Amino acid sequence: DLLPLQWGQQVGVVFIMSCCDAWHLVRHLVTGSLDGKLIVWDCWTGNKIQVIPLRSAWVMTAVFSPSGSFVACGGMDNMLTMYNVNNRDSNGIPKMVREITGYEGFLSSARFLDDESVVTGSGDMKIMQFKVETGQKLLDLQGHNGDVAALSLNPKDQNMFVTGSVDRTARVWDLRKPGCVQTFWGHEADVNSVSVHPSGLTFVTCSEDKSVRLWDIRGDQEICQYKPPTPNSSFTSVGVSLSGRLLLASSDDSSIHMWDVTGTHIGNLTGHENRITQIAVAPAGFALASCSWDNTVRVWGL
Repeated sequence: DLLPLQWGQQVGVVFIMSCCDAWHLVRHLVTGSLDGKLIVWDCWTGNKIQVIPLRSAWVMTAVFSPSGSFVACGGMDNMLTMYNVNNRDSNGIPKMVREITGYEGFLSSARFLDDESVVTGSGDMKIMQFKVETGQKLLDLQGHNGDVAALSLNPKDQNMFVTGSVDRTARVWDLRKPGCVQTFWGHEADVNSVSVHPSGLTFVTCSEDKSVRLWDIRGDQEICQYKPPTPNSSFTSVGVSLSGRLLLASSDDSSIHMWDVTGTHIGNLTGHENRITQIAVAPAGFALASCSWDNTVRVWGL
């Protein structure tokens, strides 16, 4: 069935939006903003479902667990905080489940493997895995030579994921093995976003070098490089459509660039009025969410 979404539908006006990392199923989206709030949205109606006040306003990542029972966030407070959205206090605010401290740098990215464990990347150059219930550290992986800026799970194997770093590399990790299993060189500046292709065989990155690149995990090499028609555009975040045919990259030029996987630039999504900080493709593939410094979150039909 077609969902009641329009191109560029605005789902809310808030403070400067910093992240829109994750969808739950086909309807709900969690975002973080610099007013110190996590907001869970109903993207069909544009309404706020839940507003969670945070101790720190400097949130850089916000994510749902696969079941939708938990949300986690973190940022410049150097900690990971998790909430149970199904267990609320007398004011209707989701109760905090766990605070995980011990990071020696900002928390840039977090992803739930399931409702029992979460993996994070941070400014102390580390990849770490924790148990949700107890906060116990399960793994502490090192390999990057700079801040970890992004993390994307492999949809075909949840033990594997890809990270991007200010050390200009993207690295592939396997939780069953110590250290990173592959390193991809080629970008000439910070790698600030990664997205694993739905096939699990390739992944996309974007960098401060103003390029988007597609990499082959099995072939251990770069496949294609994508650039916009406007050479001064810098990219902030990348995504891949569920079909795998469409690559998307948000930009500081206030638009979302789109390419066919073969390299043809096929257009832009326009509507934001300032830098777009992050994009997130819905798991069902029907829509794309974007957040921006223009204080809005927008949902786009794909």
